[in-house]
Amino acid sequence: MRVEALIKRRRNNLIFFAVLLAATLVSIIITEFEVTKAFTSIPRAIGWAVKSFYPNANSLEKIPKILVKLRETVLLSIASTTVAAIFAAFLALFGSKTTQINSFLAAVSRGIASIFRNIPVAAWALILLLSFGQSSLTGYFALFFATWGFLTRAFMETIDEVGSEGVEALKAVGASYFHIIFQAVIPSSLPQMISWVLFMVETNIRSSTLVGILTGTGIGFIFNLYYKSFQYNAASLVVVFIIISVLVIEYISNYVRRVIL
Repeated sequence: MRVEALIKRRRNNLIFFAVLLAATLVSIIITEFEVTKAFTSIPRAIGWAVKSFYPNANSLEKIPKILVKLRETVLLSIASTTVAAIFAAFLALFGSKTTQINSFLAAVSRGIASIFRNIPVAAWALILLLSFGQSSLTGYFALFFATWGFLTRAFMETIDEVGSEGVEALKAVGASYFHIIFQAVIPSSLPQMISWVLFMVETNIRSSTLVGILTGTGIGFIFNLYYKSFQYNAASLVVVFIIISVLVIEYISNYVRRVIL
């Protein structure tokens, strides 16, 4: 039985890689992608980056302006994530199998979470540009909607995994719905929910750079401005500050996770 299972697994793996290779070759042919040219251009790209894409003394004068935009980006990411987390918590309570009120509300909640979660933040930014134009409000709502969908789904799974035992115990003694929520679901699920919120703060700081390019706001806008005006040294300085901010936020969030989990 073990030999047959091993043979079957190997055969399935070979089929999978064969299909993947065929799809890759078809994609290369359709897009007329030149593989050789792509690999030979890598050394030139590295040489250009070493020669042009690095901070210099002149770009250091732009640090105050970059920091203002970076602060705007970080605050926008935190604000959109925290507000989305509040809305997601309510929607998750209605959609979770453990705490759902009825099947209709549960289906609606899961449907909203699925739709909002599967639309990329860049797509949200492009959609909202038609209504709000290039503004911070557009970036905020783009991050909010994408985060709302993701956190709703994550909170539902957290409640189902963590809160089921306490809920069953309280139901057995005749506790009301609100007692179950505040005495069992929230205390047991809150640490993991906070962890998800911190994760989305990190993710949204990265995403807000792209959103800023599309909406003309934040650190993404100033990077795009410097890059398109051939101020590569200043653009590279923007990248440095983005990397530093992401690392700092990740360190803080990891520390908080170690404390609460």
